[in-house]
Amino acid sequence: MPDFVWSSQSPLKKALVPGRHGAGKAAPGVSLSHVSDIALVQVMTRRGRNADVAKAAKKLFGAEPPAALKISSGKVVTLVWSGPDQFLAFSELPQTAPSVEQQEQAFAGSASLSNQSDGRCQIRISGPNARDALAKMTSLDLHDTVFPVGSAATTSIDHTAVNFWREADDASGNPVYVALVFTSFSDTLWHLFVESSLEYGVEVAAIGAGH
Repeated sequence: MPDFVWSSQSPLKKALVPGRHGAGKAAPGVSLSHVSDIALVQVMTRRGRNADVAKAAKKLFGAEPPAALKISSGKVVTLVWSGPDQFLAFSELPQTAPSVEQQEQAFAGSASLSNQSDGRCQIRISGPNARDALAKMTSLDLHDTVFPVGSAATTSIDHTAVNFWREADDASGNPVYVALVFTSFSDTLWHLFVESSLEYGVEVAAIGAGH
């Protein structure tokens, strides 16, 4: 009897339709993309071990744990604040980020870890009208003076928990936002992102196309 083999696939395989949608302006106001292969580990500091975690993170990732409501960037890993004394270690594959086993060794005794790589879906929203589209579905104030590059939040969109942060602006100076959502809710939120962007014209990248 042959062994059963699991095949990995994106949670947006059916929902994501690449190409131009909505208003037909010369340039799209919003760009949406999704990279299906990510590495994501939640690091939760144990009581009284903040200094040990900071030291281990600096050595392992090349970055210290982020301050509240911020991200910090290492060589290939982005550390995203996700609550008091905890953060997410996020990277897009095939970048050579430290493995889960390496992280477990580095934080042994000082933090508890949870591998979320297959449980979350990454959606990137950018473009000159990205903020306008997001304003329809989140209560976050995304003005540059309130939510500048490097900001992070744990929030809800359409009653769904989301880890949300702002990356460096794109080459045209437009804001770039990233949302991490549980895979079971990802197709619903994806449709919401697309529908909220239609009036500005939205360009959807093929799965795996990255930025």
